[in-house]
Amino acid sequence: MTWDPKEPWGKKSDPLEAALKQAKTQFTDLFPSGGLKNLLPSGGVRNILIAGVLILLVWQSVFIVAPDEEGVVKRFGVPVRAADPGPHFKIPFVETVLQPKVEKLFRVEVGFRTTQQGRQQMVPQEALMLTGDMNILGIEFIVQYKIKEARDFLFNVADIDETIGKAAEASMREVVGKSKIDEALTTGKAVIQADTMTLLQTILDQYQSGVQIAAVQLQDVDPPEAVAAAFKDVTNAKEDREKLINQAQGYRNDILPRAKGEAAELVNRAKGFAQARLNRAQGEANRFLATLKEYNQAKDVISKRIYIETMEEILPHMEKVIIDGKGGERVLPYLPLDRLSRPGSKPLVKPVPQSEVEEFRQESPPTIKSRAHSS
Repeated sequence: MTWDPKEPWGKKSDPLEAALKQAKTQFTDLFPSGGLKNLLPSGGVRNILIAGVLILLVWQSVFIVAPDEEGVVKRFGVPVRAADPGPHFKIPFVETVLQPKVEKLFRVEVGFRTTQQGRQQMVPQEALMLTGDMNILGIEFIVQYKIKEARDFLFNVADIDETIGKAAEASMREVVGKSKIDEALTTGKAVIQADTMTLLQTILDQYQSGVQIAAVQLQDVDPPEAVAAAFKDVTNAKEDREKLINQAQGYRNDILPRAKGEAAELVNRAKGFAQARLNRAQGEANRFLATLKEYNQAKDVISKRIYIETMEEILPHMEKVIIDGKGGERVLPYLPLDRLSRPGSKPLVKPVPQSEVEEFRQESPPTIKSRAHSS
């Protein structure tokens, strides 16, 4: 800013305004006295021309930035400011505006190109790469990116797509060169994509390209056609191996819990049986001790009681003949006792009345003679 004493109130003059005034003066000097008024028609035509000039000036002064754009204002070819989405003003014929799509997702193909018919055509000089175990692979992938800084994107790199393509190819070659072929063909694709994306972003940030990498996606990873069949056989064998391992692991996971459950069931059952036997033995021991205690207090009564209970338990299951007193001496040898065991035979001895049984119990133990005959 310079100080202009001719300006009212000592106002500072802008170099741009001074340049515009000088250009206006020089433009006026090109015409004869009277300036443009002598050249313009009089009346309504002049008013129409003036209105047209005003509309042109307004049209050149206003610009609108869309929601998915960012405006970069240039003055004499040099970027001076950025404009957010919405309406803005600029100096007509002096400032111009570039409005790149900052929300759009751009795509760069590496290792192949898509033809107008929609087919993918391999580019060998970009796709063929050497792995860490000295094998050759044909790798086709795409890079998706967005604009992070519009000014850097527009002015720091001349051909951004070619730059990203070359940087992506170099990054992929470095990552694949540190990996084995099995990883690139099977389980290591996600790691390769992530490492390539990180390395590519680092390179583009060093270039100050104003680009943000959104994704690196492998499209096709294949060995060269000369050895494709052999690689396919190896891959199929590895897949079969993984399948068999998974099946064996599944069978193991199924049979082991079942065996452990059955073992636990047997152990619990044995423990329960042992506890039951122990409790039963303990109960019988306690019962025997209690009986022994009572027996020691009244041996005659307890002996007689045990004898009677034992006879009650044994005699109902036997074929027997009871003869009281000395009657056993008078039994004839030819008494057909064997008929007692035959089905349907009549009893040879009448049943003893209950009263006589009670009286018999109160006396000394009777003489019992029994004989069991098989049919």
